[in-house]
Amino acid sequence: MTAHSKKDSEMIEIWDDVVRIKDLVLAIAINSITTLGGYFAAPNHAPMPLLFGLIGAVIGFIICSLFIKPKRIFEETESGE
Repeated sequence: MTAHSKKDSEMIEIWDDVVRIKDLVLAIAINSITTLGGYFAAPNHAPMPLLFGLIGAVIGFIICSLFIKPKRIFEETESGE
C-alpha cells in the first residue's frame, strides 16, 4: 500500500504525460485569451483573422513557456552492453 500525497492528487495524465491541473488550466486560459484576442483584433480581410489568431497562439505559447516550468526529473542511468 502506497501513501499518496496532496501533490500527487493535483496531477493528471494526458497523452502519456503527467501534468498539474493548475498549470493546465492556466495554459489553456492564457492561450485562449491571446489566440482569440488576436483573432478579434484582426482587420476583417480574408486571411488576416487566421494570421492574427496564429500569432496570438505563438505569443500565448511563449508566455506559458516563461511562466510554467517543467516538473520532470530526469535521471541518467548507465546501461551495460
